[in-house]
Amino acid sequence: MSDDPAPEPKGAPNRNGRAAGRAAPGESQAIGQMPWRIPQNHDRPTEPVDDEGIGAIHRGAMRILSEIGIRFPNDEALALLRRAGCKIAGQTVFMDEAFVTEMVARAPAAFTLTPRNPDRRLPVGGRHLLFGSVSSPPGYWDIRRGKVPGFMDGFRDLVKLTQYFNCIHFAGGYPVEPVDVHPSVRHLDCLYEKLVLTDKVVHTYSLGRERVEDAMEMVRIAGGLSHDEFRAQPRMFTNINSASPLKHDHPMIDGALRLARAGQAVIVTPFTLAGAMAPVTMAGAVTLAIAEALSAIALIQYAAPGAPCMIGTFTSNVDMKSGAPAYGTPEYMRATQIAGQMARFYRLPFRSSGVCSANVPDGQSMWETSNSLWAAVQSGSNMVFHAAGWLEGGQTASPEKFVMDCEMLQMIQRYMEPETWATGPEDLAIDTIAEVGADGHYLGCRHTQDRFASAFHTPFASDGRNYETWLADGGLWTAERAHKIASAILADCVPPALDPGINDELRAFVSRRKAEGGAPTEA
Repeated sequence: MSDDPAPEPKGAPNRNGRAAGRAAPGESQAIGQMPWRIPQNHDRPTEPVDDEGIGAIHRGAMRILSEIGIRFPNDEALALLRRAGCKIAGQTVFMDEAFVTEMVARAPAAFTLTPRNPDRRLPVGGRHLLFGSVSSPPGYWDIRRGKVPGFMDGFRDLVKLTQYFNCIHFAGGYPVEPVDVHPSVRHLDCLYEKLVLTDKVVHTYSLGRERVEDAMEMVRIAGGLSHDEFRAQPRMFTNINSASPLKHDHPMIDGALRLARAGQAVIVTPFTLAGAMAPVTMAGAVTLAIAEALSAIALIQYAAPGAPCMIGTFTSNVDMKSGAPAYGTPEYMRATQIAGQMARFYRLPFRSSGVCSANVPDGQSMWETSNSLWAAVQSGSNMVFHAAGWLEGGQTASPEKFVMDCEMLQMIQRYMEPETWATGPEDLAIDTIAEVGADGHYLGCRHTQDRFASAFHTPFASDGRNYETWLADGGLWTAERAHKIASAILADCVPPALDPGINDELRAFVSRRKAEGGAPTEA
């Protein structure tokens, strides 16, 4: 790999070395990419566990909930569950199967998230497959800086990439944590930038009353909505993690209840690492995660019947040599597939992740992320978090990795398009086969000429030229090409349209809340 990357270009080549195709108005023309679309997963899910195994996991989760219990260090949650008839000892809640089953059945099997741009609305559930940006790393890596603490300009750049790539359907949490902004007001600055630089569905963290209430108000303002219009349908979402094993965090439960009562979506995703925070067996780790997730969903549905909820999985294993989390492993893949089976058993939309353990955007990062993404596809996932930009087990975000991952996401989207397996007369092409015969070729025939421009997927970051041509053109490795592409996109980026009056209202809200002190913090 070259030690000194080439100067940043005004544009980036496609695999043929020609200028990229035309972009939509307001978009960078740095590369040609697929148009905005919502892919549907037409494949049968991979189901490693048979019906007996699904029943065993369900019964195991019910035993955990009824006999071992889940700790809820949240007075409101305890009061609600006591009113529901659950047995409570201290902060530990015991839920019987009938209660859990009744509550979980209240959650819709599908719903729609509508952001400030209704053309970017997202159907959640069924066969729909949605990809989101990296979320929450404290560190940032690019090919020029190396690894540095998260900062606001890096945050903005990753949000701009989130907006630019059509294969990214929603903006996750902070794509990198900007530690140069004080924690008390960080949520205000970050959400403002997300709402201005993107028009896609956004996430908020459930980290205290002020952050949640501020986020809902800002999303309402950005959409130009009345309070009733905001509450009438899901406009945003949060994701909460259990504090495994067998415990839910106070502020996350508080935020989940606030959002659910306002009609907004809540994803419950236990973070369980087999061998550390969960049993070393994948069945045991998944069973624990299912119990933790169902306990929170049951609470939410008791408090806000019919609120949009999803069940998520973040179950992997630790490296038994180092104790570090390992991602993209065979065990991670199987756990994701099994969790997908359980989500279908409970008729809940399902969330998974595109993750890796690699420290830099190298080969390891791509095979681990590829394993994670294809496990998401095989599991029947509806939302895939961290689908672009994730490194180092979630400790680092990278624009180069973001570009590399989007290359793979476009391949998955192309794989899902029905024309890739169509079998109509024109697809079978029997007349063309007869026309070409045994002595001809297909390059010049009309059937090929009519379809050559769109017959196959066209990558934007891959380089299919021979070695000599590649070397003569600089011999750039993948991360170097991705750096050039990201630089070109960012140099040419135009924010999506936002009414000036709405922007002024957002700014005024942020200024007022900063003057009031923002959110309480120990820092």
